[in-house]
Amino acid sequence: MKITNYGHSSFSVTAGGKKILFDPFISGNDLAKDINIDEIEADYIFVSHGHFDHILDVVAIAKRTGATVVASFELYSYFSKEGISNVFPLGTGGKHDFDFGTAKGVVAHHSSSFPDGSYAGAAEGFVLKTADGNFYYSGDTALTYDMNFIPKFAALDFAVFPIGDTTTMGVEDAIEAAGLVKVKKVFGVHYDTLPFLKLDKSRALSKFKDAGIELFLPEIGETFEI
Repeated sequence: MKITNYGHSSFSVTAGGKKILFDPFISGNDLAKDINIDEIEADYIFVSHGHFDHILDVVAIAKRTGATVVASFELYSYFSKEGISNVFPLGTGGKHDFDFGTAKGVVAHHSSSFPDGSYAGAAEGFVLKTADGNFYYSGDTALTYDMNFIPKFAALDFAVFPIGDTTTMGVEDAIEAAGLVKVKKVFGVHYDTLPFLKLDKSRALSKFKDAGIELFLPEIGETFEI
């Protein structure tokens, strides 16, 4: 599968013949200043929760591309009111067959609110099964025992975990999470964007290597394959 890193927790995966974008926070990220959101293609946009650093560019990209936005019911209602015509509600524990494959909403232990502070529903992660492979995007989360159930739904090719610590999992907990979901390849996200999310990359790579797990830390704008 081809993956493009857009910085923070924003990335796209080409799978099942579709371009699937996750949590687009790009135009407000100084580290992604060379990325033009008007050039990003998307057939689907999955949104894990309502924090500004995960929803900032959803409306602009969805309206331009016609992408279907997939998110919790609260976010479904919010984006519908923002004028997005293609929105699909996928809640924690629910699954749905799309034209790229099957997606399932799973538990993410994290808060979720809109920029004005109002309630944005429960945060969640997503497991996607496609003809090209299966993967898990945990969203912003703490390490949770619920991750044990994910391999019962799908044999994963890779997982996408936050590793910046402080507000989500850090390196050590992400390594534990990789063991729970039974993956040997991890794409690390949610680091360096804010002052309290600084990552020691060499230490992170070493820790994952010692655990027998390959950690991917691509540059912003880089496309790579897993």
